[in-house]
Amino acid sequence: MLLKTGRHIVCALAVLGALAAPAAAQTTLKVALHSDLKIIDPVWTTALISTHHGNMIYDTLFALDGKLEVKPQMVDTWTVSPDKLTWTFTLRDGLEWHDGKPVTAEDCVASIKRWGAKDSMGQKLMGVVADLSAPDAKTIKMVLKEPYGLVLESLGKSSSNAPYMMPKSVASTDPNTQITDTTGSGPFIFKKDEWRAGEKAVYVKNTKYKPRNEPASGLAGGKVAKVDRVEWLTLPDTQTQVNALINGEVDLVEIVPPDLLPLLAKEKNIKVSVVNAAGRQYAMRFNVMFKPFDNAKVRQAVIYALTQKEFLEANVGNPTYYKECKSLFPCGSPLESTKGWDDKISGNIAKAKALLAEAGYDGTPIVLLHQTDTPGHNNLATVAKAQLEKAGFKVDLQPMDWQTLVTRRAKKDAPDKGGWSAFFTSWGATDVLNPVSAAFLNASCDKATFGWPCDAELEKLRDAYSKEPDPAKQKQIAEAVQLRVLEYPTHVPLGQFTTPTAIRANIDGLLQTPSLALWNVEKK
Repeated sequence: MLLKTGRHIVCALAVLGALAAPAAAQTTLKVALHSDLKIIDPVWTTALISTHHGNMIYDTLFALDGKLEVKPQMVDTWTVSPDKLTWTFTLRDGLEWHDGKPVTAEDCVASIKRWGAKDSMGQKLMGVVADLSAPDAKTIKMVLKEPYGLVLESLGKSSSNAPYMMPKSVASTDPNTQITDTTGSGPFIFKKDEWRAGEKAVYVKNTKYKPRNEPASGLAGGKVAKVDRVEWLTLPDTQTQVNALINGEVDLVEIVPPDLLPLLAKEKNIKVSVVNAAGRQYAMRFNVMFKPFDNAKVRQAVIYALTQKEFLEANVGNPTYYKECKSLFPCGSPLESTKGWDDKISGNIAKAKALLAEAGYDGTPIVLLHQTDTPGHNNLATVAKAQLEKAGFKVDLQPMDWQTLVTRRAKKDAPDKGGWSAFFTSWGATDVLNPVSAAFLNASCDKATFGWPCDAELEKLRDAYSKEPDPAKQKQIAEAVQLRVLEYPTHVPLGQFTTPTAIRANIDGLLQTPSLALWNVEKK
């Protein structure tokens, strides 16, 4: 009897052994980024950390590849009518929200509309859209009032604010109200129950995500999640972050100040590279709604008073990683030009004082928001304070962490009642390539981003650029924009820089992207 049942006993033991065997070990990627995550709506804010968050959990219709060319992402095929007025997009198969429901064209239409109400480039696109509809579950139909040259470039915008697709129930939220639902369709799922602002944010692999067949390139191609879990750890300063990297407590540090690079050069288990080769542009942003910056001449005085080199030296330090650039559009890009700006941003204190006198500046303090916790940015306001005071400005420097600043800059209160006069930030070079994409050039009054410039001439030029197909004429329009900004200043460009990223030697696959992407990353 035993001999007859022996085979069954062996099989049973094998099954029990399989049940008792440990599950495959989960791979966890731990990263230290440039800021804490407090705002999880990447359409409501342009903050880069929220864009990083968006890249993790959402997908887009189109995206920029490693050559900064627009490629389809959620879209399978698309057509344009002969008169260039009707664009039809067909979604690819297998798109699914994190809750298991299928992605529909109706979801995408709602998402485009919400993004188009907030984003600088989206506003221009929606301004020429006569009708946006979903004829069926997989088809998006966009009918234009007139031919528009930046349709794909707008839908493929891959940095703040990127047009992330969300379920209709979420995308129907007023664009000026932050969303709280984080349901996306991207390669990772946000573990909202484990999110602790000031401590960590957690993402897990979306096992149902169906990536495109092409290799990953930039923010386009196949988004293959190669780790099971990603933890964003909030560490207090870059020295602590670097120490954690050396000790193996984190796998990646997004921004390493150049002065800490020699420390990492000694470590055989650490690799350093520049992920965003296109770099970023520093900027000082004016609030034109209140004194003293409601006066264009006062803003012009700032352009003369500031000098780029001091900002770059204080915040970057190593010339390998910075470049002086007196162009509104990135140096090295097709629209680079210094026309009208050659004698600006050079610390001409005498000219600044003369302009302040002409403007009748009465000593109203500049409420200058000073971010203290973001590497490569925490000395911007302090450098400005010294330069502006030399020119005769009174400056009220108000220190705060970056996420507090991000919330405060959205307020339209008077500077002495909790508002602000100016703040400093940086934009990815891909954000400011042209007059339409550059959010700080949006001068559409209440529809403009924080600072709310209101100038019909700038808007006329931006419209002209969006409809001009000839690159030579586009450059002429861009130069006209530069000259107009000298008459009606919206912001001051303060030079370009790149940031080194450090990773452990056992980490592979980090992509060259304008904003951080953690799919394709392997931990061996």
